Amino acid sequence: VALVLLAILISGVIIIHMTHKEEALTLQAAEAAPVAPIVGGRQEHIQLLLAYDEDQALRWRSTDVFLPADRNLRARETLRSVLAQYLQMPSPHPLAKGADIKDVYFISEDTMIVDTTAAFADGHPSGILLEELTLASLIETLTANVPGIAKVKFLVDGKERETLAGHADLMSFYQTAVVHELAKEFE
Repeated sequence: VALVLLAILISGVIIIHMTHKEEALTLQAAEAAPVAPIVGGRQEHIQLLLAYDEDQALRWRSTDVFLPADRNLRARETLRSVLAQYLQMPSPHPLAKGADIKDVYFISEDTMIVDTTAAFADGHPSGILLEELTLASLIETLTANVPGIAKVKFLVDGKERETLAGHADLMSFYQTAVVHELAKEFE
């Protein structure tokens, strides 16, 4: 009887410890999630092209997103909506915590610079296919919801970087027409 009571007591202590540990991990995950600033705009129904790692495919998904009227803010929030899908658990294409779009800049009417966080590149899974799926997903979603974009370049923390995670080139501009053809092959 004493051994059974001791086993119940030890099991209770272990369960309480595991519960506290899980609560701490959940709190850390919530604190690490990007917080989107409140901007003026309206709720819109948009299309996202999402990467699915297991199938090595890209698929369109509809969602409702709060989008501002300003073109720069609209582009940033559109890209953030894709990353929000990837940061959920379970994710079809997992990215590192803290992966976010810091800002976007139009340097001409049809050319855009996308500035990402360091966590986006540093924690990205390595592999040419995974990296290309990520970039194609972002660029295609962007061009589907923000018209008139012909070229896109990615920065990491405001600086140029050679590759995303060792493979996909980040030094040059991506032509959206070329990315569109690539994305069609994975749809």
